[in-house]
Amino acid sequence: MTSVDRKEHVLVTGGAGYVGSHTCKILSQQGYTPVTFDNLSGGYSRAVKWGPLIKGDLNDLDSIIAACHEYNFNTVIHFASYIDVAESVESPGKYYRNNIGGTLNLLDAMQGNNIKNLVFSSSCALYGIPDKVPITEDTVGSPLSPYGWSKLVIEKIIQDFSLAYNMRYVLCRYFNACGADSEAEIGEEHQPETHLIPRALMAVAGDAPSFKIYGTDYDTTDGTCIRDYIHVQDLARAHILALKHLEKDGKNCA
Repeated sequence: MTSVDRKEHVLVTGGAGYVGSHTCKILSQQGYTPVTFDNLSGGYSRAVKWGPLIKGDLNDLDSIIAACHEYNFNTVIHFASYIDVAESVESPGKYYRNNIGGTLNLLDAMQGNNIKNLVFSSSCALYGIPDKVPITEDTVGSPLSPYGWSKLVIEKIIQDFSLAYNMRYVLCRYFNACGADSEAEIGEEHQPETHLIPRALMAVAGDAPSFKIYGTDYDTTDGTCIRDYIHVQDLARAHILALKHLEKDGKNCA
């Protein structure tokens, strides 16, 4: 194919998922062409509207290497992972093999194709129960689940690759995403749906028989959990700001 400006194409792993698809839309609005790499196990091809879709799996090293050969990427935004905390406790091997193994393949493909910039979608789950709040970037991680541990281990692996191969990175440790595209082109959709806000709306709409609140022993007024949320469009914009930070030779950060 004809050589293109490396800025034009951004590889988005998991770009058919919830946060990934919203990020792809804003990437397009910012003048980039997002190239989604997704196995569609948790995402949907109909959510890929602003650039090409490569159906592939990060656990297949050849498929991610081929994707990196096809386009001239300078930056990867990495969303692809299993995300169900409860399932990770029940099936830890599944999460370690997929999340960590898949990221290792991605990093090997990046290193082999001289792709230097990585924005990683990490998680607040790596903090566990903090010693103090508010949590800061310097709070020591102590995950409570294999999902959280997979994110913490991946962060360490990325830092090691950075030292060895001069890769640059931003690690985005965010809390619970919520909301949907303001133009209603895409939104949150999981099968089965386990997230709190969609479950509440499903119950109100009559699409779910009930809405159950779990946990009544927290140190709060009514004993239930308090959670932090960030709108998915704000989160998508944050990932793109991270990308632009790296494009300007910004320092590695979390």
